[in-house]
This record gives sequence, structure tokens and C-alpha cells, in this order.
Amino acid sequence: MNRRVAVGVLVLLMTAGGPVLALAETIAFKLLPTYSRATFKSDAPLETFVGNTAGPGVAGTLTLDPAKPQGAVGTIKVDLNTVRTGIDNRDADMRSKDYLDTEAGEANRWAVFVIKGVDIAGPLEPGKETPAKVKGILTIKGKPIETVADARITYITLTPEQVESQKRFGFTSDNLKVRAKFATTFTNHGMQVPQLLFLKVSDDIQLETDLTFVRQ
Repeated sequence: MNRRVAVGVLVLLMTAGGPVLALAETIAFKLLPTYSRATFKSDAPLETFVGNTAGPGVAGTLTLDPAKPQGAVGTIKVDLNTVRTGIDNRDADMRSKDYLDTEAGEANRWAVFVIKGVDIAGPLEPGKETPAKVKGILTIKGKPIETVADARITYITLTPEQVESQKRFGFTSDNLKVRAKFATTFTNHGMQVPQLLFLKVSDDIQLETDLTFVRQ
């Protein structure tokens, strides 16, 4: 069974039993790299490009009570050395000293988003996608800024029988699907796009994550 089919099976399972209100319990989740990805987009007048990474390039942990998700905390890390835009020379330029300088050390290698809390209407209901605002600190090239991500969170619970059939894919009794979008700029993080490149590289960076978490 391939990755896409496995996710489809999980979605069917999460909706089969109908919505059940989450019970109060703080759960520690870990990110499942196989089903997680991160992208960034630069949309300049003469060129638009998108960088992608997935699998080992994405890591993270999350702790929350599905009945009270407002108190969620966690950390998401993206290995900038693994991001690919489709052009090797451009990837090398982005990792160079003029931009991300990822070879300078671990602080530059990783883009890190530390979750400080969630604005959400109420508890997470199994099988239901819920909109939220995720507040946190985004650090790129050692420069932290406060930011808010627009997110959609789906809490997925599995029965013991379902867990048995899905555990080979890494899924557990409690799972979270978190899709988020947020924005920053190169200048926010101490980088300056040269005037010569303003038409090809935008100062604005659009970030998007599609993350799957499972109970630790």
C-alpha cells in the first residue's frame, strides 16, 4: 500500500464512527515524517518558485489536550539543507552565505517554529476539521519573530482494531493532521535581496506545512 492510499484509508477510518467529543487528556504527539511536508514560495514579478521538503527534512513534537487545544505547545523544525526548488544552482544560492548560510551551524540549518498557543473555537472533535490560529515564534537564520499561522486541524482517533491494521504505517490511537499557512520576509531574518534580483526573488516568503502527528 503506497503513501497516498494509506492516508486515504486513514481518512475513511476517522469518519466511520461519527463525531465523538474528545475526553480531557493531555497527549504528547510526535511528527510522522513519512506523511509530512513543508514548502516555501517566492512570488516575484518575473519568477515564482516553490521549495519543498518532506520525510527526514521535517521533525517536531506537539503536546495538547484535544478537549482544550488552546494550550497546545510544541516545536516544528525544517532542515533547510533538504529544501529543493527544482534548480540545483538556485538551491545552492539559497543555502549560500548571502542568504540562509546553512553551513554556518545548526542555528542556520534549521527553520524552527515554536508553538506558544492556539486560538480555536472549542474542543477538537474526532473526524472534524477545525480552523485555528496558531501563535508562535519563527526562527530562520537565528533571527526569531512572532507570527501567527492560519491552520486547519483534524483530530483522528482509531479503535484498537483499526490501530492494529494501521500501525505498520506509524499511526496510533490518537493522530493529528495539521495544515498551516503563514508568512515572513527575508529582511525579518537578517537577509537582504539584492536590488538586481528584486524582479526574480521576492522579499516576501509564503510558508506552508502539511503535518501528521501521532501519539508518542
